Amino acid sequence: MKEFVPVNQNVLLDITEDKGEQKTASGIIIPDTAKSKNNIAKVVAVAKIENAEIQAGDTVLFKEFSGTETEFEGKKYLLIQYADVLAKVVETEEI
Repeated sequence: MKEFVPVNQNVLLDITEDKGEQKTASGIIIPDTAKSKNNIAKVVAVAKIENAEIQAGDTVLFKEFSGTETEFEGKKYLLIQYADVLAKVVETEEI
């Protein structure tokens, strides 16, 4: 089995998109070329970073146009610098 292990303060994100067809509320099918890129993804792995605030399994918001995309064993990944992670998605209790 092979896997990516990020190095040099990089973070590996899973950007595999849902292959499901998307439609507008009025029923118009949105082609893949017209879809906007999502900049929220699940963390797959984090390089060895002291006091890292994210870990594998977290969902994060990252800077647009950052990183290097690659495809490996049928899944799409994005490798970005740790500094390009803007926020972590966390569950909170409703007030």
